[in-house]
Amino acid sequence: MTGYRLTRLLPPDHLHHALRADVRDGLTGEPKRLPPKWFYDARGSELFEEITRLPEYYPTRAEREILTTRAADIATTTRARTLVELGSGSSEKTRLLLDALRAAGTLERYVPVDVSESALESAATSLTADYPGLDVAAVLSDFTQSLGLPDGGGPRLVVFLGGTLGNLLPAERAAFLTGLRAQLLPGDWLLLGTDLVKDPAVLVAAYDDAAGVTAAFNRNLLSVLNRELNADFEPEQFDHVALWDAEHEWIEMRLRSRRAQTVKIADLGLPVHFEAGEELHTEVSAKFRRERVERELFAAGLRLADWWTDDEGRFGLSLSRPFEDGSD
Repeated sequence: MTGYRLTRLLPPDHLHHALRADVRDGLTGEPKRLPPKWFYDARGSELFEEITRLPEYYPTRAEREILTTRAADIATTTRARTLVELGSGSSEKTRLLLDALRAAGTLERYVPVDVSESALESAATSLTADYPGLDVAAVLSDFTQSLGLPDGGGPRLVVFLGGTLGNLLPAERAAFLTGLRAQLLPGDWLLLGTDLVKDPAVLVAAYDDAAGVTAAFNRNLLSVLNRELNADFEPEQFDHVALWDAEHEWIEMRLRSRRAQTVKIADLGLPVHFEAGEELHTEVSAKFRRERVERELFAAGLRLADWWTDDEGRFGLSLSRPFEDGSD
């Protein structure tokens, strides 16, 4: 591949085996659940891009607003030579940071980390064309299990945008942040995007839009199982549900069976029975307050250095760094 390097830290059949394991475990548990990473096949990614343009879905616009106004400050503070992006996807918002670091005269390397090889190849090809001389070192990895950050090129700015941290349960977040901290060196930084607690009506609307795009996105998960595992789900027999859990301060997305039905997952030899009204949990999206972000970063060994929100206070970006040896 010309123009960039790709390090594969996942075996070729990783996604195949991971999907089978998640489906077997998740659909035989109580309640039934599947992790949201399986939303993002080609169709799911298209639907999500459509979601980000919906009037109800504010997080993408709010985060972009912050990056547009603060990217230069981030570049000045971090003086990063290497920008590492976890769950990079298309890397579109990251261009604001790449431009700022390049303008500051420090940018040398970009390291996108993603579980999708096609997404990495697409982003890397585009960026090498648009940023001549930029060293693009892509990493195919499941960052919730093993980051595999390349050595050298410090200081490094690791970015985890889009509020994806909220898809992890509290214990999973703690393990993720602690594991990430273990790979950071003195001088490295973490830029973290977190959606903030707000009016529940605004939150629910963002996950249950009037046009039904999020409902189609949620049901598409069943189409993924049909295609990849020879299942016989009828997606139209499941209703999209989005609920605000005030106790945990998170949104839950579910698929609710319209009738009693048994689905066969042929590749697993697994029949799965749903009662009428029974729900399949597909996503948790935690919402944060600054105090919780600071507390969870601190518990992982990271000190909050800067905090920004958009003008309406809907979304937060935090910049943190590892504790120095001997401090705190």
